[in-house]
Amino acid sequence: MGDGRWRKAGGTLVRVVSVWAVSTLTLLALAGILPDFRLQADDGDTVTRTAFTAAWGAGAFGLLSALVWPVLVRALLIVPALVLGALVFFLNGSLLLIALRLIPDGRGDANPETAVVVAAVMSAVASATSTALAVRDDDAYRRRLSRLADRRRRRSGTPQSADGGRSGPPGIVFVQLDGVGHDVLEQAAADGLMPTVAGLLADEAGHRLTPWTTDWSSQTGASQLGILHGSNFDVPAFRWFEKETGTVMVSSRPASALELQRRAIARTHDGGLLTVDGASRGNLFSGGADQLALVLSMAARRGKGRRSRAGYFAYFSDPANAVRTALSFVAEVGREIDQSVRARVRKESPRVKRGGLYPFIRAFATVVERDVVVAAVIGDMFAGRTAVYADLVAYDEVAHHSGPHSRDAEKVLTRLDRSLGLILKIADHTPRDYRIVLLSDHGQSPGETFAGRYGLTLKDLVRAGCGLPVPRSAQRTRSASEARDAVRIALHRPVVGEREAEHPPRPSDPVVLASGNLGLLSFPDISGRASREQLDRRYPALLGTLASHPGVGFLLVRSQQHGSVVLGPGGAEVPVAELRDGEGPIAVFGAGAAQAVRRTDGFPHVADVMVNSMYDPETGRVHAFEEQIGSHGGLGGEQSRPFLLWPRTLTDPLDAVAADTRRGEAPDGPVEAPPDGPVGAETVHRVLARWLRELSGPQVPLQQEGFAGAVRVDEPFPDAPAGADGSAGTAGEVGPVVAEGSLTAAPDPDDAVPGPRG
Repeated sequence: MGDGRWRKAGGTLVRVVSVWAVSTLTLLALAGILPDFRLQADDGDTVTRTAFTAAWGAGAFGLLSALVWPVLVRALLIVPALVLGALVFFLNGSLLLIALRLIPDGRGDANPETAVVVAAVMSAVASATSTALAVRDDDAYRRRLSRLADRRRRRSGTPQSADGGRSGPPGIVFVQLDGVGHDVLEQAAADGLMPTVAGLLADEAGHRLTPWTTDWSSQTGASQLGILHGSNFDVPAFRWFEKETGTVMVSSRPASALELQRRAIARTHDGGLLTVDGASRGNLFSGGADQLALVLSMAARRGKGRRSRAGYFAYFSDPANAVRTALSFVAEVGREIDQSVRARVRKESPRVKRGGLYPFIRAFATVVERDVVVAAVIGDMFAGRTAVYADLVAYDEVAHHSGPHSRDAEKVLTRLDRSLGLILKIADHTPRDYRIVLLSDHGQSPGETFAGRYGLTLKDLVRAGCGLPVPRSAQRTRSASEARDAVRIALHRPVVGEREAEHPPRPSDPVVLASGNLGLLSFPDISGRASREQLDRRYPALLGTLASHPGVGFLLVRSQQHGSVVLGPGGAEVPVAELRDGEGPIAVFGAGAAQAVRRTDGFPHVADVMVNSMYDPETGRVHAFEEQIGSHGGLGGEQSRPFLLWPRTLTDPLDAVAADTRRGEAPDGPVEAPPDGPVGAETVHRVLARWLRELSGPQVPLQQEGFAGAVRVDEPFPDAPAGADGSAGTAGEVGPVVAEGSLTAAPDPDDAVPGPRG
């Protein structure tokens, strides 16, 4: 026993000395390369003295990074998250300047700009060295994982099994790959782009892949609300206008997300999928979880631990993590600029503008949010939480602007696959067994934008049909996504849609909103839902102009005589009650289209006119009403066909749906499931809830009136590092597993500064 402890201590000492030695050599090399950085007295020093000075400086910098950095990051939580990422370099440089001042006789000196460069290089080299040592010593790596698990088990008071192994029922981790369609995932695995996913599918005793069908509103707001809270009733689109309040609801706006969460809980009388010992990471909604990080619905709330960016602390408390992510962020910005320039030079089509803030938004989604969310999931697994739901938005953001089948998007899938591989590897060392479920909330359909194809936006077309003035040149409809809005929130900037809510149009003007290839028209001066007859009297040409346009697939509007009707090209008109899949205006939109339209027609806040773009079943293309060449939000193609990748030890989703329907658990009546998968996000919620019951027993629903999720967000996070004042960390902060660095992410070879592509 004693020999084992000495060996462990000796191994730790060897690794510390190795990192110190490499850091010392790095410092010496930089002193020889950079003209404004010195480690000698003005009159020169011997080689031995210079080496001693470098070792002193490297050691002082390492100690300051370990002791002072976490305190600095905690103090800077009030700083917007994106700004904090930029401050990483300058804070690290400041620590290096302090370390140089601690060298005896003032032999170390550097100007501030050089100090930033030196500190960044040293942190990156130290992180790479530590990771390389862990990779080369598998036994040490496993011992470290086990030690972290034991530490968390002791802190939480969880008893260890008699044989020293894992105890308790298995937990479950749901990882949502935002925007990845079923066919995209299947093809990526077959092409070798996602070897981790391919390995899961190849194992006959492992996982099984099945598609599911979204609601008409095929976007994260509707899908994730239904999945996490069991109801997406009255969510007709990503954004919509509510006449009674004159408000534009935007799914990714914190105030709107919180209100949608409240409505769902009031309807289901259930706190959510994650109410019992759950964690919500990077999502729009909390799912009722206690542990929160980067949850947009909580960004609208005030108080300790309630900010959506509270989860950044633990990750950035490790300077190596901070520098690595910051360097990867810069590299991703460069990669996007390089790819965008190449697309313009090659005159690729379709193409949308990718300038302005977009390179930084993309880097935030593909680097910062990915790293922080994955680290949070790892912390949850070591803490032994029962249920974890995390959303990785990287692919969705890139596919919007580069296309869902583009080379840019494929590279993002490969990097996401590495993150999945890390989570699966960690699951072998956690204090309890875990079942890993992968899923997506929607897919994406490719196609040129409506404005790019026809030279005018949907708003222009509507104004022309109403006889209102139309701008001479088409005005772009600004694109929005979860990642873009998350960045705006981090910078305290209004999200797309907030200005419309604060400055509504004139009462006589129609409100035209876009959600991917789904458009919504509302007429504020007509109380209630406008009828076809009212619109025909006021704007005789409007509905005919829209229905006959080649870029429009069909319209949904209420009729006083026939109830709601669907209008299509050539004067086609079918009452909603008589809609059939494969017939009439919705003929090309596939199975489930009629049911999706009928359900949305019953929403209190369905728009006066719902406009779905055209869809070409041969090419799979649609026309987005936003600036997106990969879009989702309506019907048509891959956007409505996400996936579930689930362990075979759990009940088949179709069997789960059938069983729950027999028990009468479908909230809006029985749901018929087609042969290839569940229909609707609410159905997926019931499947996931059943899996939780199978693994951990009944999940007790919360009946508390007005509950909005996360009832204990102010309780100390079990494994969070103590604050500067000695207080415990708060909910939403990840435990020390993140701060220790090497578990969060090995350096990604694709996160290097981009060069020319082949």
